[in-house]
Amino acid sequence: MQRFLSSAVNKIDAKNRVSVPAHFRQIIQSRGYAELYALRSLDTPALDVGGPDLLDQFEARIAQEDPLLQTADDLSFFYHGDGAFLRFDSEGRISVTDFMRDHTGITTDVAFVGRGNWFQIWEPAQLASHAATVRARLLARKRRADVSGNQDASA
Repeated sequence: MQRFLSSAVNKIDAKNRVSVPAHFRQIIQSRGYAELYALRSLDTPALDVGGPDLLDQFEARIAQEDPLLQTADDLSFFYHGDGAFLRFDSEGRISVTDFMRDHTGITTDVAFVGRGNWFQIWEPAQLASHAATVRARLLARKRRADVSGNQDASA
């Protein structure tokens, strides 16, 4: 199965649309997605984006909880209330809405980042900052593992 890999930054046009990167569109088309599900990330200023199967995974997680307890309600509120469907136009563009802008800080450009079976949408400067933080965290783990001689340190 093809994965969403790499990253790209595209400009928002005068009609508030942005082109989804071509290599992402190929995967989307091969999976038969007519629309995308986008969820405001819980811990980053990004949108987590995938097909309807991503929402299915989240709903399966809700179903594991006791429906009378707060966790099920919280998960439903998050997955459904903080999510939205994004539709493509005939040119492979999506509209940049207030839903996207309010959470991410996107203004003129959109960064797309592959995450395997799904991808994220970021404001480019926020993505650059996050990427630097992630790389620094991983490098620190690697160095700790090298010092301790533990070749199997968790990443």
